[in-house]
Amino acid sequence: MAGNRLRVGVVGCGYWGPNLIRNFSNLTEECEVTMVCDQDTLRLNHVKRLYPWVQTTTEFNDVVGSDQIDIVVIVTPVSTHYDMARRSLEAGKHTLVEKPMARSTEECDRLIRLAEAKGLVLMVDHTFIYSSPVRYARELIEQGALGKVQYISSRRLNLGLFQKDINVAWDLAPHDLSIIMFLLDAEPAGVNCQGSCHLNGQEDVINMSITFSNGSFATIHNSWLDPNKIREMTIVGSKKMVCYDDTQPNEKIRIYDKRVEAPPHYDTYAEFHFSYHYGDVVTPYIHQAEPLKVECQHLIECIRDGKTPLTGGRDGMKVVQILEAASLSLRHNGGHVLIDPAGNHMLERAGHALHAA
Repeated sequence: MAGNRLRVGVVGCGYWGPNLIRNFSNLTEECEVTMVCDQDTLRLNHVKRLYPWVQTTTEFNDVVGSDQIDIVVIVTPVSTHYDMARRSLEAGKHTLVEKPMARSTEECDRLIRLAEAKGLVLMVDHTFIYSSPVRYARELIEQGALGKVQYISSRRLNLGLFQKDINVAWDLAPHDLSIIMFLLDAEPAGVNCQGSCHLNGQEDVINMSITFSNGSFATIHNSWLDPNKIREMTIVGSKKMVCYDDTQPNEKIRIYDKRVEAPPHYDTYAEFHFSYHYGDVVTPYIHQAEPLKVECQHLIECIRDGKTPLTGGRDGMKVVQILEAASLSLRHNGGHVLIDPAGNHMLERAGHALHAA
């Protein structure tokens, strides 16, 4: 640690890496980016033009072997996450890993245990947990303003970007899953997932359904083949409903005073009538801050103050548990996969667990 500032090494400066480089570089009082690593020298030259003081390298060993780095930020393909994060932690570096955390629950568990043994912060880049609209929605739920959350429906669609080593669920669903679990604060209990491949052998469109230990239910639709960029989430409560549209520049949250009401008394021989309540639609003012900036600041605070990250290793592992269950369901034509409290997966057919993942 140079003076009071933490020193950051960023590995990967393709699509998302430059955003992390920028945000850490802007936190001039708390940290400094000292090294950037990528196999593409053209990308490194671009970074060097923007940040002339930053060292660049094509060798990951230069990053983990440097005594001028306190934090390693891994923004590389999923297939590399485990090995790079392991080597970073073994070298005594606090580590931030892009989503999803790793390829399996087992890999996640190893990283968590290693970080704990070393006394290091391990954090996962679930950026949307640090966004003001998502936090506002959670506050509404905690305050009881929505009543009991009956279900959450999420759509994350766009045209591309196709990935070579993972399907669309592993690419896009981590955002939806991390938000949903943050909102519900409940453990996953089961998953169904169906999808299809059209271009590169990986599922490029999927529908996922998740049940939770508290009885909540969620659906996720992801696609790389949609003509429009859609980032929508609907939270249906027994009192009110919320629509969260992240593509809107300002009005990202709308609160609907709508609900379905059952009659107070029900005679099985009488006709059953629902009533429908229609009230106001409110668009609250929400102060906007760049989620990635908030995330980077949070990582630094956790390191300095010994706090547990809001999106720590165990949170990252829960997302991977669901993705693993979804993959098993995909291989069995959308069959229901149970997730036990330990994170194990069992394929269920006709009420019987027949196959262990």
